[in-house]
Amino acid sequence: MRLLRSRPVPPPRPVPGEVLVEAAELRVSLGGRPVLDGVDIAARAGEVLALVGPNGAGKSTLLGALAGDVVGEGGEVRLFGRGVAEWTVAELALRRAVLPQAAVLSFPFTVEDVVRMGRAPHVTATPDEDERAVGEAMAATEVAGFAVRPFSALSGGERARVALARVLAQCAPLLLLDEPTAALDLKHQELVLRLCRDRAHAGDAVVVVLHDLALAAAYAHRVAILCAGRVAAVGPPAEVFEERLLSEVYEQPVEVFPHPRTGAVVVAPKRRA
Repeated sequence: MRLLRSRPVPPPRPVPGEVLVEAAELRVSLGGRPVLDGVDIAARAGEVLALVGPNGAGKSTLLGALAGDVVGEGGEVRLFGRGVAEWTVAELALRRAVLPQAAVLSFPFTVEDVVRMGRAPHVTATPDEDERAVGEAMAATEVAGFAVRPFSALSGGERARVALARVLAQCAPLLLLDEPTAALDLKHQELVLRLCRDRAHAGDAVVVVLHDLALAAAYAHRVAILCAGRVAAVGPPAEVFEERLLSEVYEQPVEVFPHPRTGAVVVAPKRRA
């Protein structure tokens, strides 16, 4: 008599402040080169955690390790209290949604087809639940107007928003986003970070790799500054965005000052007059 494996079901909603993913003494090497060296980080339900730092600091590698897509050679990554390797692929897909830097598809899928891919892990969902999740994700990212267009015919910024809609439609409580604003104009950069805040406000945890320190300061609850594979500082932007530290990490003089209207931290490179 063959035993039937139960279908994975979405996890219960996390408690505010609950640690959804964490790395402890994480070490990763790629191609024989150390990329992460003793990283400790945690992302909690209800917050946006931004990973910032110069090129090659290890931000994308760290995001991949938190997702379970990059295997460390030392230390540990725990997702929802269990080692990330202990979850099946199906279980992972119900707990974390990943947005890579680039979205490439070889087949002529429409925009709606791509967004609907985010529903694949939800084998127990009803058709109405799937339709609602897809529709809400497309509306939130402002891609519903070209739902029937081929994904391959879109601009880079449009593709980025469709890829984000797929992630939102997945309805996972942990979002791992790698440079989601890189190809976007000013309006849609703000849109994406507002969506990150909205998801955190709804109780999810969002980990987002950003190069724009102004966006990180404006929208992240906490930021982790990476440098040469280590965490140089982690905490609220107002505490860790300090001129001396940022100037050293980026090897570029910067100035940090409060916004004249909101008081939020503003970071800008020092330029000659």
